[in-house]
Amino acid sequence: MAARPGGGGRVRFNVGGQAFETTTTTLANAGRDSMLGALLDASWNVPCASDGGEDAAAEYFIDRNPACFAVLLDLLRTGSLHVPPHLPEKLLYREALYYGLLDHVRAARWGSFDGDRLRLASSVPGRAPGDGTAVRAAPDGGCCVAHGGAVHVYNWMLDERRPVSLDHSQVNDVAYLDAATLLIAAREHLGKCDGGMAVFSAVSGDLRHRFRVQHDRQAKSFTAGALAFDRDSRIFASCKGRLNEYGVGVWDSATGEQADFFYEPPGCALGDADRLQWLDATNALMVATLFPKTDNCSIGLLDFRDKSVAWSWSDAGTAASLEEKRVLHAIAMEDERSVCVINQYDDLGFLDLRSNAGAVRWSSRSKLMNRKAPGEESCYPKLATHGGQLFSSMNDSISVFSGPEHVLTSTLRRSYGGAICDFSIGGDRLFALHNEENVFDVWETPPPPII
Repeated sequence: MAARPGGGGRVRFNVGGQAFETTTTTLANAGRDSMLGALLDASWNVPCASDGGEDAAAEYFIDRNPACFAVLLDLLRTGSLHVPPHLPEKLLYREALYYGLLDHVRAARWGSFDGDRLRLASSVPGRAPGDGTAVRAAPDGGCCVAHGGAVHVYNWMLDERRPVSLDHSQVNDVAYLDAATLLIAAREHLGKCDGGMAVFSAVSGDLRHRFRVQHDRQAKSFTAGALAFDRDSRIFASCKGRLNEYGVGVWDSATGEQADFFYEPPGCALGDADRLQWLDATNALMVATLFPKTDNCSIGLLDFRDKSVAWSWSDAGTAASLEEKRVLHAIAMEDERSVCVINQYDDLGFLDLRSNAGAVRWSSRSKLMNRKAPGEESCYPKLATHGGQLFSSMNDSISVFSGPEHVLTSTLRRSYGGAICDFSIGGDRLFALHNEENVFDVWETPPPPII
């Protein structure tokens, strides 16, 4: 497209009629895979304009937006992204895509995730009526939001892609296999062969594969509930069939074929599980069935190698009282030594995975002030872990706990939107889905200062 720049390493650009001058060193920061970085490649041998002098700089004409080019050139010079107030970010992203600098913009847009340094970056209005079911973060910083029988998908620039529609089947859970692939679990309707679990393109919304479950070598329709993955790319889903075929199914994500099925033992409601989580070090699947789906909450670790329950806890038999604490959500901590739970009073509790005899150790220090406004609809709290920190939603805020003692170190809150019904962390972002205003917030960690 152009000859190798000369003129002592200086390069001139005429972008949309505006002149710019930079150096080959600055262009090298763009990388050889970008349009600007490729100008340094000697194999590019289309002549470029020059005034003919020995010290003249190579000059290139690019028929693009000069204001965006100025921002991108400054990013290559300084490593910082400074966007003027009058310049729409979507326009900048479009131009960055043209130059092959979109990854540079994304890296400068926000830094590595730190729960104590998060700032509210954006609030995105919902696209569907009714309450949201779930929000899930994509590995590349995008997300998806499940509403009833549809999943609305957003790329990392928060542009909405084509939604996934399940023709009125209720979405129970959704997860990203990768940035371009969605796994969706749905409820089966009585008398219809719908529901189950399927893979869709996160880019086009097209169906790619529908997973089947077999019992006695017969394919059966089923309702898929909670989802999880392991490091070997196996997919786990809680399943309920029409003929009491309850349990947890396992599929190979590469072939799409069913690999195993853990049938529900007596007194263990695996098919109704609200949450699944694979534990790498333990080589087991955590299964949690929680209130209000069942009256008695239970949490267990399933070992698929010998189809055994390696560890279990239940509140069955606990004396009832007016202040009975119901477990509403659960998550295994990152060290896999304990499970954190939360109740309707927003107390945090911990279960020791190294002992089968332990009760919940409730932490009074984690009990927070209830900020629910009069008449405001509440949502059940949720939990997440990331980078050694514990996150807990409560009404309209998310609390961040740090350190081995889980000390409250930060609170994320905004002034409108109602209670938070779900949140998710991924791609160095936190997404919080609000119940009343049908809106989700995007929280980011500012990039470190350039010294």
